[in-house]
Amino acid sequence: MSDTQEIVVDGGGGSGRKPQNNLVQGTSAAGARALGTQVIAFYFRAPVKAFFRLRVDYMHVPRAINPRVQANEKWSLRQSTPGLLFHAVKHYGWKFIPNQVLPPLVANASVGTILYTSYLQVLGSLYQPSSQPTKRVYPPPPFSAAFQAGFAAGAIQSLVAAPLDALVVRFRVNDMLEGKYTSMWQYGKHKLHEIGLRGVFSGYTLSFLRESFGYGLFFGSFEYVKQQAYFSYLTWYYGRRRKDHTEHVTIRPHYALEPIFLLLAGFSASVTQQAVQHPLGKIQDIHYGRLESIDYASKLQHTSALKQYAHSYEKTFAQCKKQAVKVGGWNNWLYKGFALSTLRQVPSTAAGLIVFELVRRKFGDAGEAVAIEYENSTILLS
Repeated sequence: MSDTQEIVVDGGGGSGRKPQNNLVQGTSAAGARALGTQVIAFYFRAPVKAFFRLRVDYMHVPRAINPRVQANEKWSLRQSTPGLLFHAVKHYGWKFIPNQVLPPLVANASVGTILYTSYLQVLGSLYQPSSQPTKRVYPPPPFSAAFQAGFAAGAIQSLVAAPLDALVVRFRVNDMLEGKYTSMWQYGKHKLHEIGLRGVFSGYTLSFLRESFGYGLFFGSFEYVKQQAYFSYLTWYYGRRRKDHTEHVTIRPHYALEPIFLLLAGFSASVTQQAVQHPLGKIQDIHYGRLESIDYASKLQHTSALKQYAHSYEKTFAQCKKQAVKVGGWNNWLYKGFALSTLRQVPSTAAGLIVFELVRRKFGDAGEAVAIEYENSTILLS
């Protein structure tokens, strides 16, 4: 990196843009995260859900009806997302897209938009400077405010997504192939009516813990590294270089420093989120599998599943304990595969957060440049 540029502050603030609705920022971040997932899935040539957990896998049915996928043939472009969709449309017509692909896409985009938009709204209410439509918030929100906002956004998302989780765990692709349901819309309506409100929220406690604490750490870590850690580094780095000088100067940091910290923020957000969501996800998978079995058994026996739902957590814990004993303890079982799953999630998560930040700044007012006073220097962040 080159030396810092020393300038005289001219006090110019520049003209700002009109502030936009937080919905624009939330939608952009959700879309970028989903797009990043698809790029990674294409790169590794494997199903999307193996690399990043979408709420609803919109390619589940196209893969199930593709003979090359079912035959486990060597990967080719015909097994890419466009190839699978082309095959589906060729055999089932264009109505396949709105009936089978569009509903999951809408569900994923909606849940992601709710998450990011809720976070911005809650953060603004907890920390007043964040409610202002400026390109840069200074002083930055403390970790506690970002964690609370992320916790609330995750809780809201878990509540909104509860019906989707209930549908996903009970989904049988054969029901589609055999013509039991003509579309995802019909499946969702019928299944939700069948399981009722109690079925929708069975297992919600695990989902609430997973999403709220996971996204609390996710956004808390992102904001902390992106701002507090970045500002601390600037004062340390440039303060160290100026310690033998007495004249007061204004410093513009090297342009590459902030993007580096933005990438580090995305990485730290992924790791801290996975530290919570990975182990809870393993327990949740077993619990959802048990709920699925309860629904199937109650349908065969024509009995109510309510009593089994009431004791499902106890049986899930017992089953998890057996799994943990087999591999040498809870830590070994809960965090098995943690490094690989986190590594696979980092690129798409970082991309989503970077777009989230860029859009937030694009629609923010320019305002005045942030000036950090440190001893005999002023670090100017335009």
